[in-house]
Amino acid sequence: MDKMRVLVVDDEHYSRVELKHLLGEFPNVQVVGEADSGEGAIMKVIQLQPDVVFLDVEMPKLNGMEVAKSLLELKNVPIIVFATAYPQFAAEAFRYEAIDYLLKPFDEDRLSQTVTRIEKLLSSKVDRKKTKPIGKLAVEGEGEILYIEPKNIKYIYREEKVSKIITVEKVYEVKLPLKDLEARLAHFPFFRIHKSYLVNLDYVTKLTPWFSGTYQLEIENSLEKLPVSRNYLKELRSMLEI
Repeated sequence: MDKMRVLVVDDEHYSRVELKHLLGEFPNVQVVGEADSGEGAIMKVIQLQPDVVFLDVEMPKLNGMEVAKSLLELKNVPIIVFATAYPQFAAEAFRYEAIDYLLKPFDEDRLSQTVTRIEKLLSSKVDRKKTKPIGKLAVEGEGEILYIEPKNIKYIYREEKVSKIITVEKVYEVKLPLKDLEARLAHFPFFRIHKSYLVNLDYVTKLTPWFSGTYQLEIENSLEKLPVSRNYLKELRSMLEI
């Protein structure tokens, strides 16, 4: 497995220096960047695509919890570890899918345990990507289980509490969240273009500017134009273009 790429976020300079030094003791860890604010953290994550973000909680303007909430909207969500001097936010931290909550001053043994957990999590992701795609997408209908060919799915979108699967032939409605459907279709050419839309890239025909830096995607034999969030645009273009 490649080195885990880490971003350190803390508004205090010496806290960043300390944590970078401690992480530098692990041969499998590469600190690829740092940020001293919540806004800077989000931009760095988009630019650097780190595997892991060590995130302080108490920061001016945008605090760590708000940053974590924003990161969960990205296509490639990094692993989040909160690193803070405030123990009272631990329960809230795990609402944002953090895998650990480290308290300052940092204990080296405790940090080592965290790094080991991250290694296992990243290794499992690599193993899943190596698995060859087989079978069909199974979704529950009214008293029955339906099997859908992934290659026939044009796109999927989430509306209220229902995910609508648009295929070549018909529309299916299921209760499964979009992130679960995305995980099941990970070995096929599907790409998240928006927090509510998952698209089969094989059916994309056109990408056009919309407003405020956003774009619209046109799908083969479909009149609907799908919204593309700015966060996903760069990677979408790299996936589509040769």
